[in-house]
Amino acid sequence: QVQLVESGGGLVQTGGSLRLSCAASGRTFSSYAMGWFRQAPGKEREFVAASSWGGGNTYYADSVKGRFTISRDNAKNTVYLQMNSLKPEDTAVYYCAADYRGLGLPTTFETDYWGKGTLVTVSS
Repeated sequence: QVQLVESGGGLVQTGGSLRLSCAASGRTFSSYAMGWFRQAPGKEREFVAASSWGGGNTYYADSVKGRFTISRDNAKNTVYLQMNSLKPEDTAVYYCAADYRGLGLPTTFETDYWGKGTLVTVSS
């Protein structure tokens, strides 16, 4: 069993930055692909970014490429999402996800565990 706890959400102005963190329990963190997804009001949950198990590869949604960076610290069982140049359309609840032995590809990410989410609000 893996528990994921997100933090770092909040209110920020357009153009600002936030760094989300997701702390995972368990001893096999490095065996999981870790991803970030988001869900805006009235919309479906969508892929944002992911890191393959082991951290060798990262993938991003086109809408966040060049602005968001995913990273992981396996020693701390934590994955981060650095979000820069934020836009109002980035407003959403951001969820951390874990996929055992996953490659991190958005088309093949099969979530084994979800966090409860953290709200990011970008004001215009």
